[in-house]
Amino acid sequence: MKINIIAKNFRSYNHLEETIEKKLERLGKFFSDDIEAHVKLSHEANLQKIETTINAKGTIFRAEEAADDIYDALDRVEHKLSSQMSKFKGKLEKRYKDNKALKFEFFPEIQDTSEEKEGRIVRNKQFELRPMDEKEAVLQMEMLHHDFFVYLDMNTDSVNVVYKRKDGNYGLIETKY
Repeated sequence: MKINIIAKNFRSYNHLEETIEKKLERLGKFFSDDIEAHVKLSHEANLQKIETTINAKGTIFRAEEAADDIYDALDRVEHKLSSQMSKFKGKLEKRYKDNKALKFEFFPEIQDTSEEKEGRIVRNKQFELRPMDEKEAVLQMEMLHHDFFVYLDMNTDSVNVVYKRKDGNYGLIETKY
């Protein structure tokens, strides 16, 4: 696992970085290939914050925590990521039974190209559309903790959107040309 650690308004030190690497390496058991982890350490108000994003074959796992002690926040982030990955792996195994080749291939890789612009658009995200069905899109949306997800429907070759409704169910917007 390749781990990139960035400190913003935070003074990092070797022991902390080694502990982060050790804890994130444990999560490597969920993957067969090399993956990337991005860790951002920061200090906000009176709390120390850690934000971790793991990109595994295009599937994004993300967790953030703030605490008085950075090691407490790190433990909680590790637990959140482990829970996400375990849940995700279980759903994939259930959906695809013994087909291990389908683990993470169908999920789009999201690239964050954040930059402020004039007017109302304050953030811009781009990602590659890859074919998937609506269940896979809902699963990816849950992993990202977003309220909606845009995807390429593998059956109709159209761009669709799944979204989380206020009642806890999901909606689907299908496009037609």
